[in-house]
Amino acid sequence: MADHSRRVVVTGLGIISPLGNSVETFWREILAGTCGIDRITRFDPSRFAVQIAAQVKDFNVAEYAEYIDYKEARRMDWFIQLSIAATAQAMKQSGLKIDDANRDWVGVLIGSGIGGLVTMQESMRTLLEKGPMRVSPFTGPYMIPNMASGQVAITFGMMGPNFTIASACATGTNAIGEAYEIIKRGDADAMITGGVESQITEFGLSAFHRTTAMSTSRNDDPQHASRPFDSKRDGFIFGEGCAAMIFEELGFAQKRGAQILCEVAGYAANDDAFHISAPAEGGAGAAKAMARALHKAGLKPADVDYINAHGTSTILNDAAETQAIKTVFGERAYKIPISSTKSMVGHLLGAAGAVEAVATIKTIETGWIHPTINYEYPDPVCDLDYVPNQARQHNVRVAMSNSFGFGGHNAIIIFKKYGIR
Repeated sequence: MADHSRRVVVTGLGIISPLGNSVETFWREILAGTCGIDRITRFDPSRFAVQIAAQVKDFNVAEYAEYIDYKEARRMDWFIQLSIAATAQAMKQSGLKIDDANRDWVGVLIGSGIGGLVTMQESMRTLLEKGPMRVSPFTGPYMIPNMASGQVAITFGMMGPNFTIASACATGTNAIGEAYEIIKRGDADAMITGGVESQITEFGLSAFHRTTAMSTSRNDDPQHASRPFDSKRDGFIFGEGCAAMIFEELGFAQKRGAQILCEVAGYAANDDAFHISAPAEGGAGAAKAMARALHKAGLKPADVDYINAHGTSTILNDAAETQAIKTVFGERAYKIPISSTKSMVGHLLGAAGAVEAVATIKTIETGWIHPTINYEYPDPVCDLDYVPNQARQHNVRVAMSNSFGFGGHNAIIIFKKYGIR
């Protein structure tokens, strides 16, 4: 029988991102308002309408040779490599050791909206140019989205619940939210969770550009291309990377003397049932999800000190999210600091919510809110406090992180400072 009194805390963080390959570097750069978006260098983008992205830079898998040997890395899709690296960082910070006594009660849930797109594209090219018998036998295993969770479990020896979630741009938040629920109901004592995406390929760029949701107007000015809530926004920019975190049942963490970074307070998810890509009018579904998350957390709108917005830099999303916040928080909406991590790292699709969760947790931990950069031209429809262009010191006890995805998916996670009730 589920024990709904079980509390869940965060004890470790790891990240590979366009703004650095450690939590410390990522947080320093994001507080400084550094933009990780630049011209694509992984392939020649000159024939594409979108030529810029927030790429992971200077990632060296050899630094993780303890977990991935060179031969294995050569055939392993990049999204899996990033997942192992981010998990290794989170495990190191948490001090969690997997052994025979606990391995059945430690699970993995790492979300990915697409999975091994690099492997898929390369294998399709091989098929067309060289024929079916030249396609690698590792294509199947390394392109499926669940293999991030599967390979992390194999690498570190976790034998608890293990699967993945794919809900477009809500994936990362759905993944960590469901990991939280797994611990709450007693099916695991700890979960390695997060989100990962490595979709910056010719095929990925073409496919998402054709949705008309990506910015095409600032190829020559990439640092100013992602501009959430700004009146001159015209679409999102790809980002890539992985964020991993360690969730533990409070007693399990206390018993081993873990340092607790914060507590997971509540989670909710629903669907607009409205349109394949556009949000429901007025952000109605998003507002219901936010209200439900607050209710499940036993919190009131007045308790929330900060919101990490989905903030994609698209015309419809930013307006709908702003309206949803007003619906839930009323006049208090104008007093809550809100910022968009995507202004600096772009849109990491299935990893977005996980990266933004790391930023939200660091906000609680440090008392600093990162800015929304490129907020230069106010939009009368988006008239809240988006912490424009400069980081702000602020005591944050309770923080909400929003994620919304194609298909109408809405996912909300709430974190709070450990020790407050």
